[in-house]
Amino acid sequence: MPSDTYLAAGAAGAAAAQLDSGLLSPVWADAPIVAAVSDRAWLQAMLDAEAALSRAQARLGTVPEAAAHVITELAQADRLDLPALAAQARQSANPVVALVREFTALVATHDPDAAVYVHRGSTSQDILDTATVLVAERALRLIRADLERVEEALAALVGTHRDTLMAGRTLALHAVPTTFGCKAAGWRHLVLDAVEKLDRIRADGLPVQLGGAAGTLAGYLEHARGAEPAAYVEDLTESFAAELGLSAPLLPWHVLRTPVVDVATAAAFTCGALGKIAVDVLSLTRTEVGEVHEPAPAGRGASSAMPHKRNPVLATAIRSAALQTPQLAATVLGCMLSEDERSAGAWHAEWESLRALLRLAGGAAHQAVELTSQLSVDTERMRANTEITGGQIVSERIAAVLAPLLGKAQARELLNEASVRSARTGECLADVLRQDDRASAVLAEARLTDLFAPEAYTGAAGPLAKRALSRSLPPRHS
Repeated sequence: MPSDTYLAAGAAGAAAAQLDSGLLSPVWADAPIVAAVSDRAWLQAMLDAEAALSRAQARLGTVPEAAAHVITELAQADRLDLPALAAQARQSANPVVALVREFTALVATHDPDAAVYVHRGSTSQDILDTATVLVAERALRLIRADLERVEEALAALVGTHRDTLMAGRTLALHAVPTTFGCKAAGWRHLVLDAVEKLDRIRADGLPVQLGGAAGTLAGYLEHARGAEPAAYVEDLTESFAAELGLSAPLLPWHVLRTPVVDVATAAAFTCGALGKIAVDVLSLTRTEVGEVHEPAPAGRGASSAMPHKRNPVLATAIRSAALQTPQLAATVLGCMLSEDERSAGAWHAEWESLRALLRLAGGAAHQAVELTSQLSVDTERMRANTEITGGQIVSERIAAVLAPLLGKAQARELLNEASVRSARTGECLADVLRQDDRASAVLAEARLTDLFAPEAYTGAAGPLAKRALSRSLPPRHS
């Protein structure tokens, strides 16, 4: 293709390129979180902040109420050219400068007098940080709703499979028996941890940003001459927060990035919690294991080369999110090193990382709903798999029975030798031990059926699963 054709094709696709559809990130593609953290959502949040600021100032008499009304009426993202604003942001390294210019012009076409009061006394970071908090709060609400559904599905699995026998595995190998209900209880416990982290952020109240050019609010005070500074800035901050349903911080946090770090780390933890579920599903769904299976509607999980395959795509996507988030959260944590009263670069580096974290957490939570609510559990395969080592899965128990009679060291040596022979010959561990003079007399007195039965050596797995259900989902924060 000639170079000019490439250029033409690039120009023709410029508008489409403004929208990231998730082509390379199927974990969040077409999920509700996409719209919640889109460029349009951020633009609308910035306009919401501008409008709320004008109303807060109107409450305190430093902006005419009529002007605040006009500003609020026109603060709609669809009235502005989003791609053009994005392009103009290159000239100021943030989108607010162009936004204020274009929005002021829009207001001026309707009411020139009101245009004077757009962004009055404010600074770019006040608007963008407040918008970020608004977007985060709305995104966390979506994520929390999906986590509720995941928790409900997991609670049902725990209740149904509290005593469902399966092999416990450590370092990829059979260890001792457990129950699927106990495993699912662990998954649910992590999900509840994630819910509590999200709830704590929202309950404490995500704060508005209001500091002016260098955190002194001097610009706001300049337009409120005669007001007592301490009282005015407190009233303005509280009014601004009230307009947006956010909290009023004690100090401006331009370079005190706790709110953003809290959101970032909670999103990363959420992905990690769901990722634990995903990696377990991926392990248990292996062909040679076959203990659980994802829902597989027509076309789901199809391979481009192998017709027989139905790949575990939900767990794969969730795991992909969990693998990405630690590095993204580390970027946001690194941005705490913000110099002076406003940062050059550290603030800017947060934006895409935070959005990516929210998108990944939102996508993972949304896919986890389907994964957990429609997970197929093959209880017969689970039981059968506990038998494949010929009784070695309960060797810990046999050692405990033999130790008081033979001595701990001798019992361990005996079990090691017997397990190696059992694995080599395919004989059951019980048959190998019956042929050993040291063990046969002891074992003859024991009820071998019970002693070697995996279901008789699940410890407290069932009771633990039941106890785990006593931890309930916290009430939703309003």
